[in-house]
Formats: sequence, C-alpha cells, structure tokens
Amino acid sequence: MFKPLIPCVLLILPSSVWASADNSAELAQVEPVKAPDQYTFNIGGFYANSDSYMVVTNPKNGGNFPLDFETDLNLKEKQFLPFFEFTYSFNQKHNIYVDWKSLHRTAQSPSIEKDFQVTIDDTVYDVEAGISLRTTLDLDILRLGYGYDFLQGSNYIVGASIGLHTMFVKTAFEGNIGICVPNSDLAKYCDEVITTPSVVDNNVTAPLPDIGLYAIYEFSPGWVFRAHAQYFALKYNKVDGSLIDVRAIIEAKISDGWSLTAGFNYYEVDVDYEQTLSVLEQDVRIADYNINYSFTGPMISVQYTF
Repeated sequence: MFKPLIPCVLLILPSSVWASADNSAELAQVEPVKAPDQYTFNIGGFYANSDSYMVVTNPKNGGNFPLDFETDLNLKEKQFLPFFEFTYSFNQKHNIYVDWKSLHRTAQSPSIEKDFQVTIDDTVYDVEAGISLRTTLDLDILRLGYGYDFLQGSNYIVGASIGLHTMFVKTAFEGNIGICVPNSDLAKYCDEVITTPSVVDNNVTAPLPDIGLYAIYEFSPGWVFRAHAQYFALKYNKVDGSLIDVRAIIEAKISDGWSLTAGFNYYEVDVDYEQTLSVLEQDVRIADYNINYSFTGPMISVQYTF
C-alpha cells in the first residue's frame, strides 16, 4: 500500500533538503540592519553663574593677586547666553561634533578700589585706585571632537571622546591708565608713570585638548538621559591650562525629528601665559597673564535630528 509512495518521498526529501540549504545560504548572505547616518542640530541657551579673574601685580609690593572681573570690575555675574551644537553620527558607532558658546560682557567701574599692574606684550599698564575704568571681557569657546561608542545595548550607549576646545579671549581696559615700556624711550617714566587716556586690548587664542566619556540611556519611549564628562590639563612651553566640562540633560521627543532638552552644565577653564622680557640676552619672567572662567547653571534647547 505504501510502496508507491516511497519513490515520491525519496524525490521530495532531497528537494526539501536542497531548498532548506538554499534558504540557509540566502539567510547567511543577508547583512544585519545598519542604523542610518544622523545629523543633529541643537540650539539653545544657558543661564550662567560666571566667575572670572586674571592675575595682576600689586605695584606697591610687587606681589601678585587675582583681580576679580565680577567683584572688582562690575561685570555681570549672571547672564542668559547662547550656544550651538552639531553632531554627525555615522557607521553606527562613530560621531563627529562641533559646538560653540559665547560670553561677552562690558561694565563701567566709577571708582577702582585697588591699584594694579598688568603686563601685556612687553608693556606695563598701571591702574591707580580711584579712577573710572571701563572693562571688557569677551570669551568664545569652540569645541571640535570625535566620539566612539564602545558599548551599545537596546536602550543605552557608552562611549569615549577626544577633542579640542579653543577659547578666544578679548580683554580691554579703558580709562586713565599709566604706561611704561621697559627697554624703550618710555623706560625713564617707569618710576613716574605717565597717565594718558588709553585702551588696553589683548586678544588670546588658547587651544586645549580634552578626553572624556559619555553615556546615553533611553529610560522610557521618547525620553532619553544624556551625560558627558571631559577633562584635560596641559603645560607646554609658556602655556599652562586646564579644562573641566560636565553635563547632564534630559531629552524629550515631541515629534518626528524634534526634541526639547533641559539639563545642567558645569564648565571651568584656566589658562596661564607666562610674560617675559629680554634683559641682557636673557628672558626674565615679570608677570603672568591668567584668565580663569567658569560657569555653573541650567541649560535648555531645541534639537532637530534627521
């Protein structure tokens, strides 16, 4: 009864095996689904509680002390400031980012309480207590970097980054400021400082490399926690600087591609430039040009990803 079915079974079995083998080969050739490349633009502002100072010289005893831009020179301590960020994510684990933040402040001090000297470009500027002084401190901070996601899960990412912070600093003092230039025609007036209306303007570009870690965690659909911490310290030639950047934010998706973010940021950068003069063919250290800037405060932004 079953003998006529045997040839059919023998014919069906090889064809089934071959079909199964062909299907397995086809499945083996199918590549895993890759996440598409993404571009993210983030524009917002942060409410900064700033603290900045520079090291100056006491003309009476020759000692150095920090001159506080907020306390001594009346620059605003609290301000709402803009920032911009761009991130390009590609090949599932690689990220390139660019961000920029800005702090521009100018203030008038009716009467300076402290005598101080500052040396910029081999020129000594002497500010006497009691004069009216207009002060400008502009800082723009540009960050370029690369990040690699070394851990990935269904709802989390952990990565490491390397980058370069570049701080553009402009300081200006305007008022009745004494001028003394050693080793020049004005050297004879160093003990009898000439007082002339003048503007002392100094522009510094200070690049600081950084390394860091970052993490992304989606704790609920459409809700993401992001954090990063970056640090670096550098001492090379006449430049000595350090950088700390810590941030934690919550991102809420509001529609396809659009999100709102809110968080908290701590940022501190400290840059020292050693000032020297050439005396009898020897470099003599006479002062430090030091800028310390930090802010701590909340931040909000609108983010678009495509």
